[in-house]
Amino acid sequence: MTTTADATTANQPAPHRRIAAALGTGAPVYGLLVVLLLALALTDPGFYEPDRFLAFVKRAAPLVILAAGQYLVIVSGEFDLSVGAIVTAGVVVAAELYGSFPEAAWLVVTLALLLGGAVVGLVNGLISTALRVPSFITTLGMMLILEGAVFYWTGGSPHGSLPEGFRALGRGTAFGWLPWAVLACLAAGGLAFWLMRSDFGRTLIATGDSERTAALAGVRVHRVRIIAFVLSGVAAALAAVLVGGFSGVSAQAGRGLEFEAITAVVLGGVVLGGGRGSVVAAMAGAFSLQALFTLLNLQGVSGALESTVQGFIVIAAVGLGAADFSRLRRRRHSSPGGTPS
Repeated sequence: MTTTADATTANQPAPHRRIAAALGTGAPVYGLLVVLLLALALTDPGFYEPDRFLAFVKRAAPLVILAAGQYLVIVSGEFDLSVGAIVTAGVVVAAELYGSFPEAAWLVVTLALLLGGAVVGLVNGLISTALRVPSFITTLGMMLILEGAVFYWTGGSPHGSLPEGFRALGRGTAFGWLPWAVLACLAAGGLAFWLMRSDFGRTLIATGDSERTAALAGVRVHRVRIIAFVLSGVAAALAAVLVGGFSGVSAQAGRGLEFEAITAVVLGGVVLGGGRGSVVAAMAGAFSLQALFTLLNLQGVSGALESTVQGFIVIAAVGLGAADFSRLRRRRHSSPGGTPS
C-alpha cells in the first residue's frame, strides 16, 4: 500500500534535477568559474592569499558592474555599445573637473559622473524607443560621439590628475583590508539581483521575450527599456570611478570594455535578443572572463590575444544558445524504439 508520503517522495525531482533547476541557464558558467579558479590555484598556489584574491576581485569589479548594467539592456532585447566610452569620458571629465576645481569633494564629482551616465543612458533609450532607431546603431553612434569629444577636448592626451580622495573608491580599503571596489561590486550586484526579483525585473524579461505580448499585458515597453538604458549608463559611470581610481587618467581607460561586458553577459547564458537569463550568471561571466585573462597572463600568453579569446567565447556561447536541443530530444523520443530518426 502506497502512503501519501511515499507518493510525495516519488513525485519529487531527483537532487541533480533540483540543483540544475536552481542554477538555471547559468549552470555552465558557474561550472566554468569553478574550473578556472581551481586552475588559478594550481598555477599559482599563492593566488588565494587574502590580499591577492581581493586584488583580483578589485580588478574584476568594474567589469562585473558593467556586465550587470549590460544585462538589463540585453535581457530587454536591446544592446548598449556606449558603456566603454562612458567609462573613458567619466575618467577624463573627472580629471578636468579637478583641474578646474581642485578642492571639489569626491562625493560631488562622483554624483556628477553618475548623473552624466544616466543622461547618456536616457538619450540612448529615447532615441532607440521613441525614434525606433536600432539600439545597436544608437549606442554605436553614442560611442563614437563620446570618443570623438574626449579626443577633441584632450587632444589625445588628458591633462590633470585625480586626487587621492577620489581614487580611494578604486584602490583604497575599508577597515584597513577590504577594498572599496569590492564593496561597490557587492552593492551593485545586490541591487541588480533585487531589481530582477521585483515587478520591474519581471516586466523587463517579459519585454525582451515578446514586446507585443508584454504591451498587450499592459507593460509600458518604452519606459521599461529607457530605464534599462539609464541604469546601464549609471553602472558605466560607477565603473569609471573605479577604473579612474585603480588605473589613473587615460584617454583609453574604457576602450574595449563594452565588448568585454557583452562577452561576459553572453558567457553567463543570457540570450541575445532578450527574454532569458540571470543577472547573477552575467556577473559570474564577468568573473570568469577576468579569471581566464588572469590565467592566460600567468601562463605567459600575450594579452593581445584577449580579443581573440573573446571572439571565440561569443561565437561558441551564442551558437550553443541557438542550438535547439529540445527539438532534438523530441525527435529522439518520437522515433520508434527511442532511437534517433
